[in-house]
Amino acid sequence: MDKLENGRLSADTRSIRTSVSSSTHMDDESSLGSDSEINGFTSDRHTDKYGFIGGAQQYSEESAQDLPPEVLRQREVKWLDMLSNWDKWMARRHNKVRLRCQKGIPPSLRGRAWLFLSGGKVKKEQNRGKFEELDSQAGDPKELDVIEKDLHRQFPFHEMFVSRGGHGQQDLFRVLKAYTLYRPEEGYCQAQAPIAAVLLMHMPAEEAFWVLVQICEKYLPGYYSAGLEAIQLDGEVLNALMRRVSPPAYRHLEKHKIEPILYMTEWFMCAFSRTLPWASVLRVWDMFLCDGVKIIFRVGMVLLKCMLGTREKLKACQGQYETMELLKAIEPRYMQEGFLVREVLEVPVSARDIEREHRVQLKRWRKNRGELHCKSPPRLHGARAIMASEPPSRQDLRQNPTIIVESPLPPPQPTPQLKEEKKSKEEKKMEEKKSRKKGTSIERSSDPASSEILSGSSLRQ
Repeated sequence: MDKLENGRLSADTRSIRTSVSSSTHMDDESSLGSDSEINGFTSDRHTDKYGFIGGAQQYSEESAQDLPPEVLRQREVKWLDMLSNWDKWMARRHNKVRLRCQKGIPPSLRGRAWLFLSGGKVKKEQNRGKFEELDSQAGDPKELDVIEKDLHRQFPFHEMFVSRGGHGQQDLFRVLKAYTLYRPEEGYCQAQAPIAAVLLMHMPAEEAFWVLVQICEKYLPGYYSAGLEAIQLDGEVLNALMRRVSPPAYRHLEKHKIEPILYMTEWFMCAFSRTLPWASVLRVWDMFLCDGVKIIFRVGMVLLKCMLGTREKLKACQGQYETMELLKAIEPRYMQEGFLVREVLEVPVSARDIEREHRVQLKRWRKNRGELHCKSPPRLHGARAIMASEPPSRQDLRQNPTIIVESPLPPPQPTPQLKEEKKSKEEKKMEEKKSRKKGTSIERSSDPASSEILSGSSLRQ
């Protein structure tokens, strides 16, 4: 583990914060990922259902589970009901919400569901006008320069970010700049860019900003601060939990002195958005925003166990270099949506286990290195804990219409001829009514015995 120098990480480890997306730099150097080819993409490639025009995360039948349309419609109806009564569902039927997140949120409602799960909806309503205020400010030129350089590196094969200076990159710049102004003491970290980009694929810039705030402050506090102490500490937590989940993988990593920060930094800081096939990314995020960081830990443990958990696997990686190469090229079958979700749900690690191990590792850290230099807020494990910490009002949870239909044009004024016709029709109706009344009175006088029945009949008329 790198040593601290004057309360900061050494230069090599500190560079992780500004190069955590180093794998994305490789995209820029390849012929398919270069700006000259991607900008204004006009080839005959087709866009998949997630918006990708190519790359490793493009949709394939092998990596995703497709549901019948009728099942999706049923789930949409259920989610619409939950979102309309969010406070009641979270208070009384949270386990049902969790189960539906595990099954996968319907694509048409995923952005709205993420906004509610993360508490971003409440945060936005309680800070009305804040994003517009931050958006209108200039920002720190140094931070903006780094952000500008990173824009084209975020999902360069996605239609939203394919064009340099396009609407996707513009919104990404706005969200990241706003965060540096919202938390100037933290500033910009490259790993925030893919997080913000995933959010922008599902919601407008203002909503993406508030969900990013929630992820940085509630789900992964301290991950993006200078020094990366929080991610290093969680690396030690992951390593300790691996001893219980997969002893062979744990012993192998210990034997070759492979520290967690070498392989899990991008996994955790980017919430696997740059690692998994896109169908799996979305399912992981559905569960992550519902249940918190334990899902990220579980995914990491599943991948480590699958790649390093048997003797046959370990024969292929006899040293540190071979092991690292193996973890950079995880077999597609282990990342397939159905397989990964099943395995993640079966990992016997709870939020309580993570916090218990976190206290142990924090105590060890303080003994060996002293106090943490980054005082991040306490981590909250999922939507229910976040909602309890920031109780919403009914007004906070009210859903504004996303499609506004303008009122139709006023009806044309009637011409004099139409007025006369309308008047004559009304006069004719009045005459008919008078004649009916006259006839009724004659019948009533001629037949006194039926006067009571006729009286009731005329009242109903």
